[in-house]
Amino acid sequence: MALVELVREAGVVGAGGGGFPTHVKLAGKADTVIANGAECEPLLHKDAAVMEREAARVVAGMLATMEAVGATRGIIGIKRKNSRAIQMITAASAGQPVSVHLLGDYYPAGDEYDLVFETTERLIPPAGIPLNVGAVVCNVETFANISRAAENLPVTEKTVTIGGAVRSPVTLTVPVGTSFRDVLEVAGGPTTDDPVLCLGGLMMGTTSDDLDTPVLKTTTGAIVLPRTHHIVQRKLKPWAHQAKIGKSACDQCRFCTEMCPRYLLGYPVEPHRVMRSLGFTATDRKLLDEWAALCCSCGLCTLYSCPEELFPKEACDASKDELRKAGLKWATQSQVRPHPLRDGRRIPIRALMRKLVVEEFDHPAHWEDLSVDPVRVTLPLKQAAGAPASAVVKSGDHVKKGQLIGRAPEGALGANLHASVEGIVTVNEASIAIQRTK
Repeated sequence: MALVELVREAGVVGAGGGGFPTHVKLAGKADTVIANGAECEPLLHKDAAVMEREAARVVAGMLATMEAVGATRGIIGIKRKNSRAIQMITAASAGQPVSVHLLGDYYPAGDEYDLVFETTERLIPPAGIPLNVGAVVCNVETFANISRAAENLPVTEKTVTIGGAVRSPVTLTVPVGTSFRDVLEVAGGPTTDDPVLCLGGLMMGTTSDDLDTPVLKTTTGAIVLPRTHHIVQRKLKPWAHQAKIGKSACDQCRFCTEMCPRYLLGYPVEPHRVMRSLGFTATDRKLLDEWAALCCSCGLCTLYSCPEELFPKEACDASKDELRKAGLKWATQSQVRPHPLRDGRRIPIRALMRKLVVEEFDHPAHWEDLSVDPVRVTLPLKQAAGAPASAVVKSGDHVKKGQLIGRAPEGALGANLHASVEGIVTVNEASIAIQRTK
């Protein structure tokens, strides 16, 4: 069976948070394969742990991908500070057409557009994808999963970092579908009476106080903060309140635009113009919405750049939603040329952590071989871009670990789903729960 089919059957998706079904990428042709090990979210260490522990699998997955897409070179982007990961990856790739590209400790080094430019000096066209410039990009954990798929092993586990206000910050590997309540227990529990989870990181992640939220194939980790923390308070404000503040207080200083990493790469992303849209409707708003179309939602404008602590990232998100609802896609041809001050405006992670007021939580969270044996796991049928999987089991069925329980719709974008533990299933419209028996 071809690799693309093995990866499709195994349900491999982007493990860095994006969740794009990986088999679609393997169906293309490219000359370069890039592994994203930048991991730019503050306090997350998942990618570094994967490269330290599974360097051979990461490289094996890259080599298999290179063969599938016809690439002649592989590049692994790793931050210079992650010396142990560099050492392990360098040893695993010795004698192979795979090189390590060292990155600075800035945010967002892991943005796909930024990473492709840094490693190849190629600029992805506006609204384009890496394949448009002959590249395939996947997270390092995705490549490890590709290696497993080549051995007919489906995705049933996820490596995640648990950091922030917990007693023992740690990176560990757990069954997909494990609740964060169970994972937090292994990390010693929260050190605050009212914990809030920043799922996927402080900058681009979602915020939830539901500790029973399950770990997904795309989950990179959770940063736990007290509900009283300033960042949590900001993130929990409803959009209507955020928009009202922005409409009344934005003075068009342009700091959000001048520090935007996509703008600095030369793309037509200007959050300050999008902020103007809060005071307009109909045609005028549509024209201003378009300045958000290529936004990567990194969050720098909201959580770092804006001197008034407004919400330009959220305004861009709302504008992109409006464009999607209207069926409008970016179609303007524009020349992309990096800003001459781009290098000097990069945001060091240290500076970002000071701004976020999370330096007290900056502790090592090394991978540990901790046993997480949840009594029950919950597997949402949608864990990837595209359509949700359809259950192929029914309530009361007994399933074994690795068994197919959800299949992606034929001819549609999506990913298969497999049991992460052995047990009895309960199926509902949105998810499959498994009550563990072994």
